[in-house]
Amino acid sequence: MFERVFTRIANKVAYAAGLPLTFLGCCLIVLVWAASGPVFGFSDTWQLVINTGTTIITFLMVFLIQNTQNRDGAAIQAKLDELIRVGKAQNHFIGIEHLTETEVEEIRKKCEEAAKRHDGRAKAKA
Repeated sequence: MFERVFTRIANKVAYAAGLPLTFLGCCLIVLVWAASGPVFGFSDTWQLVINTGTTIITFLMVFLIQNTQNRDGAAIQAKLDELIRVGKAQNHFIGIEHLTETEVEEIRKKCEEAAKRHDGRAKAKA
């Protein structure tokens, strides 16, 4: 229940955060804050308002965006795994996202080498 509600909120906030209107709204807030500086005498409290506000928003957005990216990455990986499973690709590629970075890099290099060999053979036939 909580996870479903959190996911819905995270999706909506992440979507809204990427809108041009949201960016313009944030710019407007900063401009209003900057323009209010003389009224408040550029006081420490005046500076603390923008610092605290941006820190809190940034802190919360990191978690929401990370959650969204984690789900997007997992969904893409599941789709790719399904394409590998039903296609003629090699099934041992399924689940490689759980390997270490070094192990994935080794597999990536082998794939690049295989692609180059395939391209070389295709050019020789043409």
